Amino acid sequence: MSALRDALRDLPDPVFADVLESDDAYLVVLDLPGVDADGLDVSTGAGMVTVSASREVDVPAAFTPVDRRRSSSLEFRLPLPPDAATEGAEGSIDRGVLELTLPKTGSRPRTTVPINEA
Repeated sequence: MSALRDALRDLPDPVFADVLESDDAYLVVLDLPGVDADGLDVSTGAGMVTVSASREVDVPAAFTPVDRRRSSSLEFRLPLPPDAATEGAEGSIDRGVLELTLPKTGSRPRTTVPINEA
């Protein structure tokens, strides 16, 4: 779990995260403002979960960007706890809040995590 805690501290500035644990699963909650299911790819493999997110950043027609600090995309990886299983992982996103449920125990084959619009 300490590798996951360290990785959470190193997330890009626009990403806030919580990790919750029950007897049989982990719940990872990530704030990804402006991201919906279409702009999101979540996959697991080699003891990691990889999140690639993109969003549209609209600039009104009457304006020209002078200083752009809001990124339209980001990608990061989080190490999974040793007892987290990737098979059976589920995810949903609602108003830019991604929730990933990772069951405990099992092997770690590479899988794509389906993300549903809530």
